[in-house]
Amino acid sequence: MTKHLLSSADLTRTDVEAILATAASMHDVQRREVKKLPTLRGRTIINFFFEDSTRTRSSFEIAGKWMSADTINLSAKGSSTSKGESLRDSVQTINAMAVDALVIRHNQSGACQQVAGWVDASVINAGDGTHEHPTQALLDAYTLRSRVGQLDGRHVAIVGDLTHSRVFRSNVITLASLGARVTVVAPPTLMPAGMRDWADRDGFATSWDLDEVLDDDTPDAVMMLRVQRERMSGGYFPTAREYTVGYGLTRPRLARLLDRKPEAVVMHPGPMNRGLEISADAAESGASIILDQVSGGLAVRMAVLYHLLAGEETAA
Repeated sequence: MTKHLLSSADLTRTDVEAILATAASMHDVQRREVKKLPTLRGRTIINFFFEDSTRTRSSFEIAGKWMSADTINLSAKGSSTSKGESLRDSVQTINAMAVDALVIRHNQSGACQQVAGWVDASVINAGDGTHEHPTQALLDAYTLRSRVGQLDGRHVAIVGDLTHSRVFRSNVITLASLGARVTVVAPPTLMPAGMRDWADRDGFATSWDLDEVLDDDTPDAVMMLRVQRERMSGGYFPTAREYTVGYGLTRPRLARLLDRKPEAVVMHPGPMNRGLEISADAAESGASIILDQVSGGLAVRMAVLYHLLAGEETAA
């Protein structure tokens, strides 16, 4: 790996395989009575979040602490940015304290790339605007592979609000690098501009018809994306009910999916809008690996910190 993790495109298949292999060993730590490794003792990690987060922030915090790093959480509301300090001044102030890593979530696309040019610490992109979320893609791949095996030739459908989803952008890169076939599904109003050219370049398929995808080329995994209403300033779809009818993973759609492919799995990066993009039946079914994604996310973030801050110098 390079010094930073800013985009899923930063990782070769070899890099991804190495992280997932390390994550498998890190996952064992969760089953121990004493969940502690000396791996990052003496290292300092700052989690600097400009957007709200439950899963990503807490998993990075636990990951650092379980690996014996000094882990500190900062939020925009509790920092000098609330007084008008610029992002550059904020991160350079932190950098002057000789920290080893900055885990950053920001509402502006490209913010993490900028920060990497301003600091000496390793920078991990924990989600920047509608750009990318590389550790989410890694944990999705880890969880999916733990359930279905190698991903070469597997079909994954990513469904929902593609326009505002950084998760989708990172997943099409990571899943393709592991040999999976990806189909993205959304209403026309939630398909990003230039999608056809992008799909042709990166080798994934697009569709406006979820039922057709489920029936004609039944996926091994269906990843439902949250409808990000907080990022929507206009009418992307007429009503919530109409969205669910067209693009929600409802009880009947789940039944059809599992009738055609009983071993298929259901995923969601969270938080979920139950009853909108996913029904309670789908979220809580035996096919759901949503909570496995949370558990695997902790292991994957431990692995990322290990490869960036310890590498081969320290054994886990």
